[in-house]
Amino acid sequence: MLKANPAAQLGRFTRGARNANFEGTALTAKEVELFLATAREVCPRYFPLFAVAFRAGLRRGELVALRWGDLQFGEDENDSNRFILVRHNYVHGEFTTTKSKKQRRVDMSRQLRQILLAHREPQLLAAFMNGKTSVADEMVFPSPEGSVLDPDNLSKRYFLPVVESAGLRKFRFHDMRHTFGSLLIQKGASLKYVSQQLGHSSISLTADIYGHLIPGADVSWMDKLDEETTPPQNATPAQPRTGPEEAIPAEVIDLIGGGGRTRTYDLRIMRPSL
Repeated sequence: MLKANPAAQLGRFTRGARNANFEGTALTAKEVELFLATAREVCPRYFPLFAVAFRAGLRRGELVALRWGDLQFGEDENDSNRFILVRHNYVHGEFTTTKSKKQRRVDMSRQLRQILLAHREPQLLAAFMNGKTSVADEMVFPSPEGSVLDPDNLSKRYFLPVVESAGLRKFRFHDMRHTFGSLLIQKGASLKYVSQQLGHSSISLTADIYGHLIPGADVSWMDKLDEETTPPQNATPAQPRTGPEEAIPAEVIDLIGGGGRTRTYDLRIMRPSL
């Protein structure tokens, strides 16, 4: 009579055992472009959804739960105030909070902004034709019937066919999120920023997953130990000579030294010019 398996939620208690023999797959930038180009041909309806998965790193349930009111496009593409507010998740046929129980703000790239604006146009037109003035509460990626898109159907009917048509190696739907984090790190983004964008519970989790991808984080640090250090300098550097030395008059010697010589054998020390 149970709708779901309670044991399926034990991941947080068995995280170490679960991840011991598994490592996520991250696609290259060229592979991402190939996948998206194929998706535009195979299933253009959900091409924008895959673009959000690769460019914003949303989880599967977060993608199908996204509403237009969660998107901030800014005044234009040069306005940095463009982002996706991730507040909901869709799991086992129910809307819930995000996995971390907290909402997060994911910045929106210029390219992703254009894709989503183009995706919104037909929905806006259909809403206005039906007498509506806003689509803020409507799903960004509804099913063909207009209901909530089932995450399992999304993977089987759309994601896997695109992978096969593109001729790419097999990878999971969740690996699009992993690719998002990996590419950000490789582009030079800080661990803190990547952690915030992915909604990780801690930056240490982000470091465990993506730390090895930080540019220069490996052998280059060892090479720095071989760099030649600056030679040590004397505490009192020698003073430069600005011109030929002049003879010190005998009367000056009598005044400063007494007894026929100076108090020091180096006569230049008492010279006012030095």
